[in-house]
Amino acid sequence: MSKKIDEKLRNVIEFLRSYIIGYEELFELLSISLLSGGHVLIEGPPGSGKTLTARLLALSIGGTFKRIQMTPDMLPSDILGGFFYDIGKGEWIFREGPIFANVIFIDELNRASPRTQSALLEAMQEGRASIEGVTKELPRPNLFIATQMTKSEVGIYPLTPTLLDRFAFSYITNYLETDKEKEVLDKVDAIDEVIKSTSVSPILSIKDILMLQEEIKKVYIDDKIKLYIASIVGELRKKEDMFVIAPSTRASVWLFKGSRALAFLEGNDYVSPDHVKKIARYVLRHRLFFNPEAELKNVTSENIISSVLEKVEVPKV
Repeated sequence: MSKKIDEKLRNVIEFLRSYIIGYEELFELLSISLLSGGHVLIEGPPGSGKTLTARLLALSIGGTFKRIQMTPDMLPSDILGGFFYDIGKGEWIFREGPIFANVIFIDELNRASPRTQSALLEAMQEGRASIEGVTKELPRPNLFIATQMTKSEVGIYPLTPTLLDRFAFSYITNYLETDKEKEVLDKVDAIDEVIKSTSVSPILSIKDILMLQEEIKKVYIDDKIKLYIASIVGELRKKEDMFVIAPSTRASVWLFKGSRALAFLEGNDYVSPDHVKKIARYVLRHRLFFNPEAELKNVTSENIISSVLEKVEVPKV
């Protein structure tokens, strides 16, 4: 990778940081997702800058951006698109849904019905959508950033393990501390200006992103690290008395891809155990489905992941 592109990649994070306060880890995670081809699930209170972050990310790479507000009455065709008959042309025309963009922000995903949620499975996994028997490729890169309401909210349809597993990473936001909240107020006018602007110069191009996605595959990952990743997931599966469903092989895959992208982002040409540890909670947290007994004992994903990382022997590479 050229130093020029490397610098631009870091400038994307700085661009986000200049407008959004308090979510440095999220900016890094979104960059990792973009590099590795993964998708991100965010949980947290409304009005905390999630939509703005997604929009600014799209602007920074010169990509298209679409926002979908999920509601219980939304249909699969509302997000996938469909065919309509053009009387003037005398033919059926395909009208793209909002998933045909580079960055798609899906707000309150668990307000949509299971039928509509399931319409995302193929798009998120394979980068394409099947509509009325016709397969349409989504633009590349294609990054889904979704939010979900907390379990305590009413009127939600819990995301199935199958859909949750399609998200490479997850992140939890919270309200800002007072000093950070004041920083937001300092930037209100600048934020309003960038939102309204139609002439923001992208830092990276779509071509750059696609090139970077290929470049990260050159980052070396030793067999000992691969075994370390598999051992972490295997150790979680041993705790089967806690789970309704244990982490799938996708957990291992995204530990692999995520740690490789993190190493690349940090300027390293190889993956270390520390990279795996750092990305582990983002990959594993939303893949732990506790049974009622474990929930009664107030077992948390964070505690389980920490205990497993402490138990599994760290390889020397």
